[in-house]
This record gives sequence, C-alpha cells and structure tokens, in this order.
Amino acid sequence: MKFFRALTSVFIAGTVTMAAPLASFAADLKVGFITSLSGSSSSLGIPYGKGFQAAVAYMPEVAGKKVDVVQLDDASDPTTAARNARKLIVEDKVDVLIGTPGTPSALAIAGVARELKTPFICIANAKLEGEEGAWMVTVPQPTPLMIQGVIDQMKLAGVKTVAYIGFADAWGDIVYDALSKAAPAAGIKVVANERYARTDTAVTGQVLKIVATHPDAVLTGTSGTPGALPYLALASRGYRGKLYGTHAIINPDFIRVGGAAVEGLVAPTGPVVVVDQLAASNPTRKIGLDFRAIYEKTFKTVPTDAFGPYSFDAWLLFADAAKRVGNKAQPGTPEYRTALRDAIVSSKEVVGTQGVYNYKPGQPFGSDQRAVVMVKLEKGQWKYLGQ
Repeated sequence: MKFFRALTSVFIAGTVTMAAPLASFAADLKVGFITSLSGSSSSLGIPYGKGFQAAVAYMPEVAGKKVDVVQLDDASDPTTAARNARKLIVEDKVDVLIGTPGTPSALAIAGVARELKTPFICIANAKLEGEEGAWMVTVPQPTPLMIQGVIDQMKLAGVKTVAYIGFADAWGDIVYDALSKAAPAAGIKVVANERYARTDTAVTGQVLKIVATHPDAVLTGTSGTPGALPYLALASRGYRGKLYGTHAIINPDFIRVGGAAVEGLVAPTGPVVVVDQLAASNPTRKIGLDFRAIYEKTFKTVPTDAFGPYSFDAWLLFADAAKRVGNKAQPGTPEYRTALRDAIVSSKEVVGTQGVYNYKPGQPFGSDQRAVVMVKLEKGQWKYLGQ
C-alpha cells in the first residue's frame, strides 16, 4: 500500500496532484521529498515530482514495508529548502531525504542532512566529498563526464574556440570548471566566461561580449526555461556558430521557450531520453521502457524530459538500499538512518533509467560512461548521435 501526505497541495494547476493519505496508521518507512513546485526552478521541479510519483506507482512497497512520503515545495529557494529538510527530519522523522532541482538548494539540504545524520539522495548536480558529503549521494551524472562528451563532439566538428555563458551560481561554476579543464586537452580555447542570474530577463550585454570574440561555438551552463535566454539572444544577434548545452536543459519547456533559436543544439544526456533509439543490449533499456510505461499509465502522456527519471532512479536507489538493510534496525531510529546511509553509499550495479550506479563512501557520484549519450535537437525532438 502506498500513500502520500501532500503538505503543499503539491502540483500547480495543469499537473497531477498526488494522492491523499489512504490511512492514518504509521508507515514502516518515511521518505521526505523536496522539489521546486514554484519559483525559477519549477520547470525542473515539477517533472522531478512527476517522476517521483511514477516511481512510487512502479514500486509501491519497499523491502516489504509500507512507505509514507511527505513532500514539500522549496519554492526554488535554498533557505526554504534547508528549513524543509530540518522539518522533515525533526518533526516528520523521515528515514531519508530526496531532492531537489537547484544545486544551491541541494547543497543547503545536504548541510542539514549531515548535521542531523540523515541520508540524502540528491537529484540536482551537487558535489560534496569526504566528510562534507558523508550523508549524501548524487544521482545525476558528474559534470566532467558529461562535458567530456561535449568536448568530443566539438573536436569532431572542428571547433577551435568556444565561449561560455552560465548561471551566476554553483551550477554555472561547476560547468565552467569542467569546460576549462577539458577543453585545452582537445586543442580548444575558451574565449569568454559570461554569467547571469536565473531570474534575469535579458543577457544582451553578455551576448554582445561573446559575439565580439567570434567563437566557433557557444556552451551554456544553465538549466530549465531560464537556460533558453542566451540562445534567444545569440539568435537575435545573428550568431551562426555551433550551439552546445548540458544535460540540465533537456526538458520540453526549454524547447518550447527556445524555439528556432535552439534548433541544432547538441547536448549530453542520460540514455532514457532516447531509450527507444538504444540497442537492445543497452543495460538501461529495459528499466527505461518500464519507466515510460508506468509514467504513461500514471499521467496518460509520455515523458519528454530528463528530470523525472532522476527522481525515479533515486527511488530505485533507496529501495535497493532498504532491501539490503532489511530488519537490521528499526525505521524511524538513528540506527536505521545510519544503516540506510551505509547501504546507499555502497550501492553496487544498481540499474536505473539514467545509468548504472556504483557508489563509494565519501564519493558523491555513481555514474560511469554507461550514463552518457549525445543528442541533437532536430525539429523539436532529441536525436541520438550514437556516441
């Protein structure tokens, strides 16, 4: 049996609302799920929420136990995210936290999880190593792995110079750091590093500086609908060079807002986005098709973004770890949270929609090359490039 306690009225108009509680008795396991149902990250947070709901529908019981899910909206704000995490642990006494779209908000949750010794499965691209990251793992692929795929495509295309524009926050820094380290080895020079806030409505000044450098290509370190802004500005200035992005812009709202300005964009993503284009031997193909089937059954539409699958995989990681913990400790206790953390950070060959996960204590990322495919946007659809 599954049931949700929706403390925020969950989804906004036009999306699916999670079920109300079916019973008043205590669940065997409690999961705290934080996502962005409002604010600048909501174009990612809503798909994350739908992917999570699909995961619970796919696996309604975990290790033979009922699961109570408490969901909160962080409003795309790191302070709210941290407050939500503290409430879920202290008041709701969850056994594990899962969330959230924005890297700054995810890092805020990680700090609370570490302080209160509760495992945290992060679905944003956030990196904390050693003791700082001892209570978390990250589901999305490590950025250097994805950017290397971009660099390989640039090299094949004969790119010699690339300009960068990204968010003026942790995500923008993460992408630029990966780019600046990978590009020189491929003989590619980074000629610009421009930034803007997620809430900005124009990037004219930044794009003028980029165009003035006459780069062969432009790479963005952005996400969601705010991530379309540089491409729109580049198109308005007549830029005709090659366009690249990251896995953080693989969602339908980005395509809708970007329109013709993002046609031909090349980006890395996880295999589930093009699962029907993969070989039958691909290890993620079966679970990717299972995800599509349960998503379509739950929402009466096919999934079209890369974000719901991350929260789906987070549930698979939690379920696999809970099964291995078994009855070694009682849910709701510090002993159980510690045992669950130990199981999560030692996950081996857990097959998900976005890759096959292997974690080690103190190392946040669990993906390898099996989690990377390169795609190109053609007529509003992502085409697998076979790399």
